[in-house]
Amino acid sequence: MILKKIKSSILIAAVTTVLLAPSATVLAADFPNAPIQVAVAYGPGGATDFQARIATMMAGNEKYLNMPMVIFNKPGAGGQKGWNWYASSASQDGHQLAAYNVPHFIAQSLKFDTSYNINNLEPIANWGADPAVLIVPADSPFNSATELVAWAKANPGKLTVSGAGLYVGHHIAGLQLDKAANISTQYIPAGGGVPAMKMVLGSQVMAGFNNLSDAFRQGDRIKILAVADNQREETFLPNVPTFKEQGIDIDDSSVNFRGIMARTGTPSEVIDFLAERVHAMFQDAKVAGKMKAGGSPMRIMTRAQVQNMWAERQVYLDGLLADL
Repeated sequence: MILKKIKSSILIAAVTTVLLAPSATVLAADFPNAPIQVAVAYGPGGATDFQARIATMMAGNEKYLNMPMVIFNKPGAGGQKGWNWYASSASQDGHQLAAYNVPHFIAQSLKFDTSYNINNLEPIANWGADPAVLIVPADSPFNSATELVAWAKANPGKLTVSGAGLYVGHHIAGLQLDKAANISTQYIPAGGGVPAMKMVLGSQVMAGFNNLSDAFRQGDRIKILAVADNQREETFLPNVPTFKEQGIDIDDSSVNFRGIMARTGTPSEVIDFLAERVHAMFQDAKVAGKMKAGGSPMRIMTRAQVQNMWAERQVYLDGLLADL
């Protein structure tokens, strides 16, 4: 009698487990069941917003998500406002995702008391890598990074440099420039890449750090003096040297990786489904064509590759920021 009860209990438990734990196939068939919102922690028109709209443009295609992705902006404090909201308040069913920027959110989580860090966010896939570039107004007397550095050394503390915010890629590139060239500049966080660019265009600052993609689209309205990367950007700026080529030891620490992420707590089946379909979507020929036309470098990475990149950047930035 006791044995029968035990067997009955085991059978009931097994059936209950099956009913409460639908397979990935069943879950994927029901997901998504509404448009997917993607939060961008920067303002409209900036590089992240511009690229996110292109990268997600094919989401409604049945071979990808069969449901559109809708971008909405939550700018402020160099991304902190949007990412704090996302990590603490966004839904965890996969219908609210966010665009990430590395090194931005990692550096901020190391320097500030944020709601987000690499432990409570889940990468889905990466679409691009956008180096920081040093820019000046078109009528600036500076024609190279070395000329700008020479002036800064002769005029300590007087060189004004704009950037999107604190501890974003632009700021990190600025900190590296100060250290590598042994100069002291006035870094001015503008609250986003677009206002930072406007400060340069309006000659409100003498120089600025901005995204390569944003700078490329400005044409001859600005001069691009150097690329903060380990190699030149051969597709869009083949004639612009790196800092290293000009004798200034700045590496790729400020390169802006961009992609899509979910909140930790999102069902693993949903994350796996998104990781497969979004990664494929980023490789669509129409997306690649639009990105190239907009001067936006692509670097497509899988979820596993992004997880490794996040972990490596966390360790690297921890040491870099402590040193700077």
